[in-house]
Formats: sequence, C-alpha cells, structure tokens
Amino acid sequence: MLNSKQCDAFLAVAEIGSFDLAAERLCITASAVTLRVQSLEKTLGHLLILRERPCRVTQAGQSLLHYLQHSRLLEHNLIQELTGQSASSHFYRLNIAINDDSLTTWLLSTIQETLILDKIVLHLKVDDQTQTHHLLETGVVNACISTEVTAMKGCLAEPLGTMTYRMVATPQFVHLWFPNGINRENLKITPAVIYNNKDQIHTDIILKHYGLTPETYPHHYIPSAAAFAEAIYLGLGFGMLPDYQIGSRLETAELIEILPQFRTDIRLYWHHWKQQSVALEKLTTTLLQQAHLKMNQA
Repeated sequence: MLNSKQCDAFLAVAEIGSFDLAAERLCITASAVTLRVQSLEKTLGHLLILRERPCRVTQAGQSLLHYLQHSRLLEHNLIQELTGQSASSHFYRLNIAINDDSLTTWLLSTIQETLILDKIVLHLKVDDQTQTHHLLETGVVNACISTEVTAMKGCLAEPLGTMTYRMVATPQFVHLWFPNGINRENLKITPAVIYNNKDQIHTDIILKHYGLTPETYPHHYIPSAAAFAEAIYLGLGFGMLPDYQIGSRLETAELIEILPQFRTDIRLYWHHWKQQSVALEKLTTTLLQQAHLKMNQA
C-alpha cells in the first residue's frame, strides 16, 4: 500500500514545482516534505522528483502522478455523485491551462452560462498554446487548450476550432517604416511586437521568408494579449493579431494587413481526461458545441 502522506507530499511538489511551496500547502515543514518524498522514492525504488528550479517529475514520477490524479478524480467524482458538490464548497473548482489570446477574446463569454448555472470556479494557468499541454502532462491542470493534436494516454484531444492570425500594422506605421514596401533591409530596423520568447508565429515567418532572427531586428516583448493588441493599435510595432481582436479595423482602415500571404491558421484542441468530473464534462460539452462559433466572431 502506498503511504497517503507520502503521496500527498509528492503530489504537492509535482503540481507546484517547489518543496517550500508544497510545505505551505500541506501546512508542514519543507524538511518533512523532503523526508516523505524520499521515503516514497525508497519504497518504490525510483527517483520521482528532479530537484531543480522548478522541480520536475521523472518518468517514474509521471507514472505515479497519473495514478494519483486518477485516484483523486475518482474520489472527487464519487463525492459529487453522492452529495452533488465537493466536501468543502458549494462550487466545483477546475484547473485549466489556456493560451492568453483565447482567454482575452472568446473563452469566458463562451462558458459564462455554464460557470454560473453549474457553480464552477476556474483556476487558470496561462501559457503559449504550444506549451499548455505540458501543464496537463505534469498534473498541474485538469484540462487544457492546446495546438497539440495527439492526446496523451488516458486523455482525449478534441478539436475546438481555428484562430486566424494576420500580420497587421496601423496606416501611419506602414507609411513611416514601409513607404516602399517590405523587404529584408527595412525589416532589420522596423520594430515588431511579439508576445514572448515562446511565441513562434511571428518569428518563424520572418526567419523563413526573410532570414532574420529576433536578435537582428528591434522588437517589443508584451506578454499580455490585450496589451499586445493595444501596442499595435498605438503604432508601436507590427505583429500577428487574431481576427477576433482585429474585428472591423481592416474594413475601417484602422489597421492594414501588411503580409496577407503569411496569414496563419492556428487549430486549437481541448485536452481532457477520459474520466471526467461532472463539472468538467459540462464544461467540455459547452466548449465543443460553441467554441468554434465564438472564434469566428470577428
């Protein structure tokens, strides 16, 4: 039999990535967390946690993490089935990983009614759409929105819809920086707006077609979807915006699509465990029915 206190200590470290923060969650000392994890590793004969910053689970730790997650999910489902709610709250809590563009644009309005009617509260983890899947793999979240097509073992990956991105800038910006069109030389001196160093949409286009890396041209890093769009609206740089944020600005000439040949469609998938809680099942149903409609509302 696995020791429950040792498993709780391991689970806390795996989810948070820190022995100190795990100790705060469990209301014990960090040394006690360390001893419990070490004892569990000795019992199982495998190293479970890589002591890094942040801590990471090993392959053996991943197997244990999946087992504990399923056990916790089954217990949670049983409590909800018998009582209609969790043991400590009238609300159901779901941990979801999502990309900032989806959060800023279509997500909340899509699931608003479900959250209210079914008393669901969300704890959101925001990361690039290419990275959110890793948060599900490491057990930090119950589900995620990702560009990853393949579901990991025990999960499903279901298509949500497509977000279309266009390279845009204001007319004033284009007149100032691209008066004679866009070429490699003027891109070297023209400021771009990029979400962060994980955002590959913009950088891959410029690298592939103009042979320029981000180190060779000026750029803003603005890791907020709302502020990112605002920077482009203010003429601070050019960048890739989804249609939802562009809205009617192309028709009103507030923005210009400067490289239409490099328009990019990003297909998003909803990753979740096959065995879901009642709350997550309802949220999944709403997303699969309505997400693609919201994404297309430009």
